[in-house]
Amino acid sequence: MSPCIYLIILIILWDIVWKIIAMWRSARNNQPYWFISIIIFNTIGILPIIYLILDKKKKKAAKTSN
Repeated sequence: MSPCIYLIILIILWDIVWKIIAMWRSARNNQPYWFISIIIFNTIGILPIIYLILDKKKKKAAKTSN
């Protein structure tokens, strides 16, 4: 097999892991727009990571305001 195949497989696995984590969290937080966006757009893990970062900041802000 070509080394490019290994790189492609690695990128696919990277994307799948981040998608699963972000989709699980968006479903748990009852955020269907994020859930659908993560399913539709293939961004090699970028969109799920952005969602997770924004969600983490939002939770930190909610904790400090209480």
